[in-house]
Amino acid sequence: MPEALRGQVFLGEFVYSRYRIFLICVAIAALASLWFLLNRTAFGRIVRAGIQNPDILASLGISLRPYLSAVAGIAIGLAGLAGVLMAPINPVHPVMGAEVLTAAFVVVVIGGLGSFWGVVLAAMLVGLVKGFMVAIGLPSWSLAAIYLLMFVVLLVRPRGLMGERILRFE
Repeated sequence: MPEALRGQVFLGEFVYSRYRIFLICVAIAALASLWFLLNRTAFGRIVRAGIQNPDILASLGISLRPYLSAVAGIAIGLAGLAGVLMAPINPVHPVMGAEVLTAAFVVVVIGGLGSFWGVVLAAMLVGLVKGFMVAIGLPSWSLAAIYLLMFVVLLVRPRGLMGERILRFE
């Protein structure tokens, strides 16, 4: 961990690690960059159109394959960034991603298919539920709690919190 990011920040009774504040800032910057890329660029318009109706893009002569390869590359880059940034906090080992795989699955399901902000909201909810379970002294129940949250959300909203209706899947 860099020396400048060691130590704590005190806000009254609240104590927080400088490195974790740095992680939050990087996450916000990555989130804003990804939103901008998907919603304010031609690349994002093609990707969103290709997900909704790839046949229309093909009829326009636009090959979706290079765009989806770029999306996969961006996802891999973000996963690598997350791994590098988490290395000072968690031990590094070959299957370190398996520890967050369940929570990531639950976040995507709760957020809803095709919803950028739904996944962001779901990630915050899952983090709050897991943090609450640890705070009340039941960390071993945190996994069950996020599955219960997923069950309740899907019971009330089968498409997720902000999921879009995609005709191709219905």
